Amino acid sequence: MGEVYDFPTTRSSGAPREIAAAATSGVDLLIGAEAFPRAMLLLARSFIAEHETSPRVAALFATQQRWLLYHTALACHFRAAASGRRGLTRRAFANVALQHGIASRNTAHAFFDEVLKYDVIRLADDAADGLTGQVVPSPAALSMLIQWYAVHFEALDLVDGGHRAVRFLGHPESMLACMQPGVADVLLSSPEMRIPRPLSATFTWADAGGLLMDRLVVGIGPERLPEQNRYLTDVNAISHLARSSGLSRAHTSRKLSAAESIGCMGWSGRRGHSPIWISRGFYEQYARAQACKLLILNNAFEEASAAIAFASDKHAVAGES
Repeated sequence: MGEVYDFPTTRSSGAPREIAAAATSGVDLLIGAEAFPRAMLLLARSFIAEHETSPRVAALFATQQRWLLYHTALACHFRAAASGRRGLTRRAFANVALQHGIASRNTAHAFFDEVLKYDVIRLADDAADGLTGQVVPSPAALSMLIQWYAVHFEALDLVDGGHRAVRFLGHPESMLACMQPGVADVLLSSPEMRIPRPLSATFTWADAGGLLMDRLVVGIGPERLPEQNRYLTDVNAISHLARSSGLSRAHTSRKLSAAESIGCMGWSGRRGHSPIWISRGFYEQYARAQACKLLILNNAFEEASAAIAFASDKHAVAGES
C-alpha cells in the first residue's frame, strides 16, 4: 500500500469555484507523490485503449471543447432525472453550453446531432424526434462514463493505496447520479480545465489532440528522467503517431510543427526519422492538468460516498421505526 495523502477537499456547501481552488491547491502534493508518474501513465494508456476499442465514439470527445460538452450534457441528464424529468432536449443543451461559454448555439446543436447519430444519446421512449424531444444517454455511453470514472479512481488508488475504484464499482449508478452534475460544474469552473497552459494548448483544441499528447507521454515511460529538460519518447515516425490517433499524416505533421515552433517538442535527430522528445515544461503542464482533474474527482467521490452512506443510514433507521 502506498503512502496515504490527505488531499484537500471542499464539502458540498462550497461553490464550484471554491472546489476547483481546493483541487488546485493539492496539485503539487499529488504530482510529488512517488507513484504519480505511474498513475499518469495508467490514465494515458486507458485513453488510448478506449480509442482503439471504440474509435468513432472516442473521437467525438477528443478535443477540449467536445469533452466539456459531453460532461455538460451528462450533468443535465442526471439533474433532470433527479427532479423527475425524463431527459435532455436539444434546446436546453444549447442554452447550457451558451451559459457556460463552452460553444456557440450552432456548435452545441451540431455536437448534439452527432452524438445522437452515433447512439451516444438516444430518444426517450415517448420522444417524437431529436429536434424537440427528450434524449437520454445510451447504455454504451453510461458504460463508457463508468469506465472513465473507474480508471481515474484506479489512478488515485495507485498513488495512496486507497480503494475508491472498488467502492465506486460497487454502486456505479448511484455514484454517477451523485457525482456527475457537481463534477461538470467544477470542471467548467476550473481554470486548469477550461484554459490549457500554453505548451499543451496546441494539442488540446485540435482534433484528437488529447490522444497525441497521451501517446507522447506513454512513450516516455514512468521512470525516465529528463535529460537537458527534455524527455525522450519512443515515437519516431509521424505516420505511426497519426495511425494511433486516427488522424491523417498531414494533419498530425501540422500539429507537431506547431508544437515544435514553440519549443514543446522536437526531434532527437533527423525530423520524422528519429525519436521525438517533449520538453519538461510540456510534460509538467500535462501532469498538472491530470492532477487537477484527479483531485476534482477525488472530492466528488468523497462527497458522493458520504451522501450515499447518509441515505443508507437514514433508510435503515426508518426501517427500524
